[in-house]
Amino acid sequence: MIYLDNGATSFPKPPQVGTAIMAALAAPASPGRSGHAPAMAAARIVHRARKALAKLLGIKDNGRICFGPNVTWGLNAALSGLDLQRGDHVLSGTLEHNSTARPLTRLAKEKGIEWEPIPPVDGAMRPEDFKARLRPQTKLVVLNHASNVSGALAPAREIKEAIGNVPLLLDTAQTAGSVPLGDAGAWVDLLAFTGHKGLLGPTGTGGLWVGPNVFVAPLAVGGSGSRSESLEHPDFLPDALEAGTANTHGLAGLAAGVEYVLETTVEAIREHEMGLTQHFLEEIVGIKGLRLQGPGPGRKDRVATVSLNLKGWSSSDLAGALEKDYGILTRAGLHCAPLTHQRLGTFPGGSVRFSFGPFNTAAEIASAAKALRALALQKGS
Repeated sequence: MIYLDNGATSFPKPPQVGTAIMAALAAPASPGRSGHAPAMAAARIVHRARKALAKLLGIKDNGRICFGPNVTWGLNAALSGLDLQRGDHVLSGTLEHNSTARPLTRLAKEKGIEWEPIPPVDGAMRPEDFKARLRPQTKLVVLNHASNVSGALAPAREIKEAIGNVPLLLDTAQTAGSVPLGDAGAWVDLLAFTGHKGLLGPTGTGGLWVGPNVFVAPLAVGGSGSRSESLEHPDFLPDALEAGTANTHGLAGLAAGVEYVLETTVEAIREHEMGLTQHFLEEIVGIKGLRLQGPGPGRKDRVATVSLNLKGWSSSDLAGALEKDYGILTRAGLHCAPLTHQRLGTFPGGSVRFSFGPFNTAAEIASAAKALRALALQKGS
């Protein structure tokens, strides 16, 4: 098997991730709910995950990192909790995932906010376009840091500089752990992350960092392990956004994954992934009938995600042939990002996505390119 679907979930995980999960499973794990030794040990696991993430993201107060099941939860928690009202204006890119597009669509329908997506120019988001569309009613900018379809990397810091005091909600699903974010706490207002991709942790982990100048009301209320005497949910972080018992087993794995990334360094991971990406692009660019969706060879404003179409093949048939005939696992279709595919002209058929991770090799990349050349010849491209 050649696994090239890291944009969905990274694989394999570092061995210490499984070890940490098994160790947590072998002990009682109910952090913040009791005062006995196992409960305190579980609380330390959660704290370890917060501490590691804070170091990775350049966040001073790790207590403002709020855990949930995934990045979708984090984005929904932010968009629902910011108290956006009728007439408020929200900007985003057009390369957004449905985890942003669907909550914004619902807010537009139910609350009457105005959501304005900004298209890229030559595949790239431009800070000046965000600045030009600011209004007095603009209350938020939402930005997918990197497209999960084309791999295009947005200039997030420059966009934040362009929008000034307007809060920026950054979706790092495709960049946390793969692109250096070591000072994000100094310029991002809200940051949603997921544990099972570049952070190399298990599924069911993710969350939201809330900057000190932003208030987010709870998406859910209930047990918190704090202020149990009150029927009002706690208003301080992280308890305010963490109703219910934490996924301690998953967070044990997440902590181990993030610590692996920190030890390896994000810079080294990015250099490796970008080397594989550039090699792949150089190998496939001359294949007859192949259409690349996103930045081409030599472009640095991207992540290790490459989407393409091949003449004579539907995206699903091409992905199926790659798996059946060559053991290469990719992802076909719309990738939960219809706005991006509409922009690329690949809607509704979608494309085939190759996404590389820290454990992929140059030999695997060569095999994938060879398979594409062979499949192109099958259809007479």
